[in-house]
Amino acid sequence: MKTPEDFLAENGFVVAAELDRAALLATFMSEMERGLSGEPSSLPMIPSYVGVDGKVPNGAKAAVIDAGGTNFRSGIVSIPPSVENRQNKPMPGVRAEVGVEDFYSALADEVRRVMPLATVKKIGFCFSYPAEATADLDARLMRWTKGIKAPGVVGQLVGKELSDRLGGGRIAVVNDTVATLLAAKASEGDREYSSYLGFILGTGTNTAYVERNSNIRKLSGLDPSGKMIINAESGSFNKIARSRFDDAMDAKTAMPGSNRFEKMISGAYLGPIGLEIYKVAAKEGFFSAQAAARIKGLSAVETLDFDDFVSGYRREGRTNPLFAAFADPADARMARRLGLPVFERAAALTAVHLAAFAVKTGEGVSAASPIAISIDGSTYYKTRAIHFADAVRRELDDLLVVRRNIHYEIMPQIADAPMVGAGIAAML
Repeated sequence: MKTPEDFLAENGFVVAAELDRAALLATFMSEMERGLSGEPSSLPMIPSYVGVDGKVPNGAKAAVIDAGGTNFRSGIVSIPPSVENRQNKPMPGVRAEVGVEDFYSALADEVRRVMPLATVKKIGFCFSYPAEATADLDARLMRWTKGIKAPGVVGQLVGKELSDRLGGGRIAVVNDTVATLLAAKASEGDREYSSYLGFILGTGTNTAYVERNSNIRKLSGLDPSGKMIINAESGSFNKIARSRFDDAMDAKTAMPGSNRFEKMISGAYLGPIGLEIYKVAAKEGFFSAQAAARIKGLSAVETLDFDDFVSGYRREGRTNPLFAAFADPADARMARRLGLPVFERAAALTAVHLAAFAVKTGEGVSAASPIAISIDGSTYYKTRAIHFADAVRRELDDLLVVRRNIHYEIMPQIADAPMVGAGIAAML
């Protein structure tokens, strides 16, 4: 009988050990260049018009609102980084459709609540729905996601509209990945960094980094000596070989063919990939008849359950269908052997694409002034099947430090990084 490794290879699944890191890194950088030039690319490379120059003033307090999912948050971001007077509410439009005035009224009420406590005049606004950034730090909403129903807001400059309803005032609008990058500024203290990356790996994924204006060729009129943060929308990268299992999972998503890289590394998709592997493996006789029948009857597997099963962790109060399906120890061993490569591949791909952005900065040439990497997201920090963060670090050490003498430092996790980063945008 063929081995699990042979089975994966025959179906186009490239395990971490076989991944051509150099070729993938080069392809990522090529797509970055095309995106920066305005040529067709799977990486949009969206200019944020936000820089990272200047020191964040210790003791400063900024009013911040955070909209990007089904929850709407507000509070005061202070330095050293913390969020005070925090309040969470349902995002306007998540429960029922709202009109334009009701939408902005809900946001304005929270700004009015926290603004008297701020020492910084500008308001930080983390807005993480698909939007086009503008040179005056606003964002034009392209479409809603996460089920938000406020159709009248689509196409509007959300910062301007909110400012108008507040009677004026400057608002710095940034998305969550740009904000996660900026959060590193809040924690740097006297440490000197040559550049910054922001990375989110949770339900979805994205990367932001700092680019020289002279390299952003799709924009004209920029100060060539300056720099700005680029929102790469890295989850949309599509120049990568996919397995039969990836394609089968992708075909069942709401938008087949989109965000292909995201669907190989982020939390919304690892469990569904695992289920596709198990279903095909069951047909090919890798499991007992009883286990095969149970797997055939499963319509979905969440990544949390897939991760818990592969790691052998039984979560109190939660029924995990994979423990029931693979009740026989021999089936469980085989299933874990087939499932573990999904997480190992995700960690390797995570590291390779982070390395590509680090190389693209052109910085990190001195250990005394490394590239700061700010990371947020549950998949990166909470995966149990492998020591995900350690695996990424090992890869980065080899790809950057050993092979290219590029130095980096992954920052300690910053609580509420998107809110903190929005506050930094207001302060800078």
